[in-house]
Amino acid sequence: MSTTTSRVYRIATVTCSVRARRLNPFISQYVRDTISPSQTGIALDIIDLQDQALPLYDEPEIPSHLPPDDPTRHYRSEHTRRWSETVGGYDAFIFVTPQYNWSIPASLKNALDYLFYEWKGKPTAVVTYGGRGGGKAADHLRQILTGLQMRVAKSTAQLTVTSKTMEDCLRLNQINGTDTERWRKDGMEAQVQNMFKELVDMLRGGQ
Repeated sequence: MSTTTSRVYRIATVTCSVRARRLNPFISQYVRDTISPSQTGIALDIIDLQDQALPLYDEPEIPSHLPPDDPTRHYRSEHTRRWSETVGGYDAFIFVTPQYNWSIPASLKNALDYLFYEWKGKPTAVVTYGGRGGGKAADHLRQILTGLQMRVAKSTAQLTVTSKTMEDCLRLNQINGTDTERWRKDGMEAQVQNMFKELVDMLRGGQ
């Protein structure tokens, strides 16, 4: 008697800021908790770019010029090979990023630029946050991901945060319930869930 093992899709929520005092990990955890799937076949992780310790891009080769079937072993640096293996192990990504000066953090652009085939063709979605939600960062990031030939979800979520949000997170080690309730009333919770549903549909061949 044979049994069929259904595939488990691995989705990474990426924490994109590496500043010393960061709101990003709290926002990433909020997104992770909000999208926690009830359906089987989905595994969710969080990748923090701070843990990757990537220097400014230092590879001699252009990533898109490496062999597409096995680029990892062709990188010169150990930190690049580790990053390649990490990214290559996931089926889809949700980038959670603040808006810096009308764009994305340099840490995120740098991490994306290290690789190509590890990103190519994979579904991805974008969550931004900032004083006005981070819309300009979302637009820039979507262009970059499209340039990497990723499949970018149409749905996004843009969370409005304040200086008090940061203060409360650092003091309480979690997002204040006042903020999460405000986001729920503003429809942000529904936006995150709709974005995740679209991402899962893309993974399962829905589009």
